[in-house]
Amino acid sequence: MAPSSVVVTIEKPNNLSVVQINAATAGDDSPLLPADKQKAASPKQFTFSILLKIYRAFSCISWLAVGSNSLFKSIKKRVSQSEASADEVEEQDMEPRSRGKLYNFIKAFLAISIGALVVEVVAHYNKWNLNLVQPPWEVQGLVQWSYMAWLSFRLDYIAPTVMMLSQFCIVLFLIQSLDRLVLCLGCFWIKFKKLKPQINGDDYDVEDPSSFPMVLVQIPMCNEREVYATSIGAACQLDWPRDRLLIQVLDDSDDPNLQLMINEEVHSWRQKGINIIYRHRLIRTGYKAGNLKSAMGCDYVQDYEFVAILDADFQPNPDFLQLTIPHFKGKPEVGLVQARWSFVNKDENLLSRLQNVNLCFHFEVEQQVNGMFLNFFGFNGTAGVWRIKALEDSGGWLERTTVEDMDIAVRAHLNGWKFVYLNDVKVLCELPESYEAYKKQQHRWHSGPMQLFRLCLPAILKSKVGCIPVTLHLSSLSFVMDIY
Repeated sequence: MAPSSVVVTIEKPNNLSVVQINAATAGDDSPLLPADKQKAASPKQFTFSILLKIYRAFSCISWLAVGSNSLFKSIKKRVSQSEASADEVEEQDMEPRSRGKLYNFIKAFLAISIGALVVEVVAHYNKWNLNLVQPPWEVQGLVQWSYMAWLSFRLDYIAPTVMMLSQFCIVLFLIQSLDRLVLCLGCFWIKFKKLKPQINGDDYDVEDPSSFPMVLVQIPMCNEREVYATSIGAACQLDWPRDRLLIQVLDDSDDPNLQLMINEEVHSWRQKGINIIYRHRLIRTGYKAGNLKSAMGCDYVQDYEFVAILDADFQPNPDFLQLTIPHFKGKPEVGLVQARWSFVNKDENLLSRLQNVNLCFHFEVEQQVNGMFLNFFGFNGTAGVWRIKALEDSGGWLERTTVEDMDIAVRAHLNGWKFVYLNDVKVLCELPESYEAYKKQQHRWHSGPMQLFRLCLPAILKSKVGCIPVTLHLSSLSFVMDIY
């Protein structure tokens, strides 16, 4: 049989070229390629191609195995780590049973999810589909029947629930977006009108120290080896009459050497004429809330009108009290004056810069707008001055939650006390520079809002605040996370 031939016409601008290509064999469907091109696909190249694909497959499997192993180790570590920090220990002491139930639920849900994923992969490769298998006799095997039953249950019950939850999340997102929009408009209005909290009356008479109110400064700390000297020194240099000022160093450290060092630092400032006291609790309960509650129980606290709280890593300027205390003058309804945080290491790395952006929005927009128009915002736990009467009327410091600052702020506002936020008064502090320190800080800040929301919701709904927007703002506090 004569070899077959195919005529291929290649059009060019001049339309002159015709090329005739002879096939290598006759009567078959072999590709129309020259003989030398067909020789290029040698067995060695084919073997190399197969080996390359096998290598890529094993690399992918190895990558998945290593990634899954690290993921499971991380999950196991996070689940089993019950004493990672002192804050977590305090939280476990409060709710050990609920914490164990939560972790058991997470582990059970994870196991069920992995099993469902395996079944989904098997169903995908076997091409099981509820629409393709209508009569029950076409279902073969218990696994396929179980999967079909799961598809039917998921379609009838789970899908509507997921759709409802997704719509609820969309509503929450819209509420939070509207809240952010209103806050931004309020901040713009404050800048446009140059609104600031005003001081009633004249300043205190410097020549008459008795005109200054009695102020108590509390410095709660726990194992603050690096910053205790700086914080104590900054508090002792506050510009206020010495006979009208008392500094309490509330040390919860468990290191005897560190306790001795802090006590010696306090003794050295006392020799310089500073009215300062060192207090250490033998039984450390309630963490910071318990420490502050214990200090407020001292008999001499009754002689003081205001209490300024400064954490160990905060360094106020000498004029801190001069800029905050006058805002209580002539305003008996004011219970808290909060200053803004300023960060000395905001440009240290990318993590600190991102934290600075986030916290600047919190201070510049959220707290300033809420303080100006609602007279309420979350107490930041430090860099603030409280009227002691406001603390007493609100029930004082409670150890029922890890967010004692948010707790006292909500209870004080429900009792009718108003707050003042000073965006121009700044107190120096430091941001976490490592991810581990940042993670611990965020865990401490976000571990208790939902618990507090459950405890305070009845009081919020029964409150006599009388303003529906304020009540809604309080009730949504745990979702919006007004306290960063």
